[in-house]
Amino acid sequence: MYPRSIQSLIEVFSRFPTIGPRTASRFVFYLLKISDEEIQELVDALQGLRKAIRQCSFCFNPFEIAEDEQKEGLCAICRDPSRDSTLLCIVEKESDLETLEKTKQYKGRYFILGGVHDILKKDGLQNIKAQELKDRITGEIQEVILALNPTTEGEAAVLYLERTLKSLAKKITRLGRGLPVGGELEYADEETLRSALEGRK
Repeated sequence: MYPRSIQSLIEVFSRFPTIGPRTASRFVFYLLKISDEEIQELVDALQGLRKAIRQCSFCFNPFEIAEDEQKEGLCAICRDPSRDSTLLCIVEKESDLETLEKTKQYKGRYFILGGVHDILKKDGLQNIKAQELKDRITGEIQEVILALNPTTEGEAAVLYLERTLKSLAKKITRLGRGLPVGGELEYADEETLRSALEGRK
């Protein structure tokens, strides 16, 4: 058994997504080897993250507070009047939004659903923002695009959302073929994502 302070930090890192005890222990022993200055740099970065970042009140994408000049609580994408407000793309996490933005193919707005990795667990549906999503589907929305990862959890979420949103959304589409089953959007190349967006159905 490791000393209590080491074990305590391993347990903290183990709560991070996709991080198990073995990887968490590597993080801790790496931190033991670096200088006090590097430790302080990490501490300052964590404190700055909490102070400078807020979640968009519409799509839940994080953004710098300084960017919200009008104090609306909206990220740059949601504040941009040139975005097509009739399109709403549902993604699982922030990195998926960033990946789709890099394609420069999609010009609508987003909604980060969250919690999809827990959807197959007991009470897992409580972890996704289903009610918040329904609140955002107004008469202005013409198409809802379900851009979730083609994993078992992603497919389960798609089926749930199709049933939940059927009476609210005028049109519900999914990304077209090209994404590998079991893969994740953030690892797909831009050309594959462009094709998937163009081929949505």
